[in-house]
Amino acid sequence: MVDKRLSKNFPKQFCNHTSVDQNGFPLYRRRNEVYFVEKSGVKLDNKNVVPYNKYLLKRYQTHINVECCNHGSSIKYLFEYINKGPDRATVAVVRRNNQCDNNDAVDEINEICESSWKNFKYYVHYRYPSVVRLPFHLPDQQQMVYGEDDDIDNVLDKPFVATSKFSAWMECNAINSETRELTYVEFPTKFVWKLNGRFWKGMEVGKSIGRIHSVSPNLGEAYFLRILLNKVKCPTSFEEILIVNGETYPSFRDACYALVLLDDDKEYIDAIKEASHSGSDFYVRFLFATLLMCNSMSKPEVVWENT
Repeated sequence: MVDKRLSKNFPKQFCNHTSVDQNGFPLYRRRNEVYFVEKSGVKLDNKNVVPYNKYLLKRYQTHINVECCNHGSSIKYLFEYINKGPDRATVAVVRRNNQCDNNDAVDEINEICESSWKNFKYYVHYRYPSVVRLPFHLPDQQQMVYGEDDDIDNVLDKPFVATSKFSAWMECNAINSETRELTYVEFPTKFVWKLNGRFWKGMEVGKSIGRIHSVSPNLGEAYFLRILLNKVKCPTSFEEILIVNGETYPSFRDACYALVLLDDDKEYIDAIKEASHSGSDFYVRFLFATLLMCNSMSKPEVVWENT
């Protein structure tokens, strides 16, 4: 009760059956009965009863409300309180010679937490090992960043257009014998990217690991190129990435298939053949079209030819 008025969206409405409203919150059964209690001069009936569990109330003799958790927002609400941890506070003792001193400047050297941390020689900030993001692109499809008022000729003359981090990697493979056993993702463990000169240089100290940008399978050739970059070592051009066992393949997808990096689609071939025994021609065509839409098959033409 707040000023003899009910809070928390009470009173509720009478309801013969428990249901869920449009927001996913439960509407509990509240029977319209003649019983009521009086509190602070206000009569309270079933409209004012908070959801509870009689066993828990008697067992623990404490204030426990119970709600039906059947919605995503309810679950987030519950786990927010579980995972937030206990309340914390930082306490500092500060000596002041002048009680009228209103100087609010922060002296980090004399701060207890700051000075203790430095005295124990703890790291203020560190990350080990450092992570190098490795972008990649299809031939002649490197990204360019420019303003809407920039002249297109000036944009094309910028160094990052002619030499990207990805293309510089292939150029380094052509002139450096130390890269023979390194894939693109392993390259940052031995070399460091020099942004000013836009070239890779041998790493003298430290350690880094590489992470290639992730892409969706819906992007087609870019997705298959990313798969190859985790396997192919020391290519000097896009054409060399397409070479598998001395044979040049027309696409990155075919190269992945030749390296057995993709599934052989046998389960889809068997599924279509099995469906053809009892299903109509329309059903079989619909099944194949569904597999195409879901991007499930590695090489749809192989499935087509075998079924």
